[in-house]
Amino acid sequence: MASKSKSLTEAELVKMPKADYMNGAQLRFFRERLLALQKELRDNAGATTEHLRELSFAPDPADRATLEEEHALELRTRDRERKLLKKIDQALARIDDGSYGYCEETGEPIGIQRLLARPTATLTIEAQERREMKQKLYGE
Repeated sequence: MASKSKSLTEAELVKMPKADYMNGAQLRFFRERLLALQKELRDNAGATTEHLRELSFAPDPADRATLEEEHALELRTRDRERKLLKKIDQALARIDDGSYGYCEETGEPIGIQRLLARPTATLTIEAQERREMKQKLYGE
């Protein structure tokens, strides 16, 4: 029973009053979610390394081409995951410094629903849309 009171479910998190935004229980919830995601991504990276070692030899040219394409796709996926790991580390640091859950541009709450969908978010939806609009207008 003691462990149940420590960890919130998503439903309990969503039902909490706005006045409780980023309280200790919510921060623990997101820390646990970020750490679980971090572990999953690191496990995937280890599996990729092993997979690339196992499948490096194929005598048939068609099989070799297929393997090379699969490897390229897997490496692109791991590169995206590597970038996500960096964002997870940054989100964990924001939990530690007390800025997690607040927009880095406006200081407003990002919102529980958005953080559930993207726990590494640093901007409110409105600030993100403004940033994307600027990128479209002025280029990357």
